This record gives sequence, C-alpha cells and structure tokens, in this order.
Amino acid sequence: MDDTATRHTEKMKRIKAARDKMMASKTGEKGLIMVHTGPGKGKSSSGFGMVLRCIAHGMPCAVVQFIKGGRDTGERELLRTRFAQECRFFVSGEGFTWETQDRERDIAAAQNGWRIAREQILDPEIRFVLLDEINIALRYDYLDVAEVVDFLLHEKPPMTHVCLTGRNAKAELIEAADLVTEMSLIKHPFRAGIKAQPGVEF
Repeated sequence: MDDTATRHTEKMKRIKAARDKMMASKTGEKGLIMVHTGPGKGKSSSGFGMVLRCIAHGMPCAVVQFIKGGRDTGERELLRTRFAQECRFFVSGEGFTWETQDRERDIAAAQNGWRIAREQILDPEIRFVLLDEINIALRYDYLDVAEVVDFLLHEKPPMTHVCLTGRNAKAELIEAADLVTEMSLIKHPFRAGIKAQPGVEF
C-alpha cells in the first residue's frame, strides 16, 4: 500500500472512531417538530420523501395540504391510488392566494385544514403528519401561530412526528421546532422562462 493510501486508511479509521463515539451518545427518541422553509425548491418534496420512508417502515401517516390544493399533483395521485391504507391525504386549500382572491374563503379553508391536522396528529394510529404549505397560511395570518405552536408543544403525542412546510416560517415556529431546514435558491429554471413541469414541480 503506498503512502497516500495508508494515510487515507488511517484518517478514515480516526474519523470512524470519532463518529462511533458520537453516535453512541445519541440514545434519545421523540416525535419531532420539523420545519422546511426558505425560498428554494424542495420543501414539500422533502416532506413527501419522509412520507414514503414512513410507509416503507410501516408507520401510518397523514398529509394535510394547505393553500395549493387546487392543482392535481403526482404525490397526491400516488398516495391516494396506491397507498391510501398507509397514508391519509386531505386537501384544504383551493389554490394559491392570488388565484382565489378571496381572503375569507382562504381563512375558512385554512381553519378547516388545521382542524383536520389536529385530528390526525392526535390519532394514536398516525406516526407522521405532513402539513404541506401551512407556513403560507401562518404567514398571512389565516391561522394563529401561537395556537399552532402551543398545540404542537403541549398536545402533540410524544412520539408523533410533524413536518411543516412553506416559505417564510414564523420565528415562533422556528423556535419551537426540533429540526429546521432552510432551502436556499441559487438557480431556478422559471427565471429562464421554463414553466413548472410534471415530475419536477408537481
């Protein structure tokens, strides 16, 4: 073995020992409050990726979709037609706010979505709940962020995971969450005149 390969092997041994020691100290388990926010693409996509992981692990889950419910999406079609037993799927929005142009209707839809969300989170059979685009409803004050945070912190069952997606997550929600990921926008084809496409955007 030459010097480069030997140094690499020794370096990897040290890294593995450090990682093993670190992992041995991580023994806690809890239901997480997760927030996916930021201007970049991938917030909902990541949430739906976790839904599929849960299905693979035999963990019943639910999706409550806020705001963008007016459009048929690949994830909705897949989950409703092939995984309806494993994942409940609810749509409470009628479309983006600039499409409905009716604040009272948007508020009513968001409030109904939050009612369904609470029911799903409290259901002892459900292990993971995705609240897709709820951050938008919170941003426009269709929902009371204090109420949402209080429920997640004090009423959510201890082992139930909840993921909340959407841009501009409120500071109170970020503070309450266990895991927060901000998707940054570096480049997007929309700026080059490319429209949203099936399999990528929806």
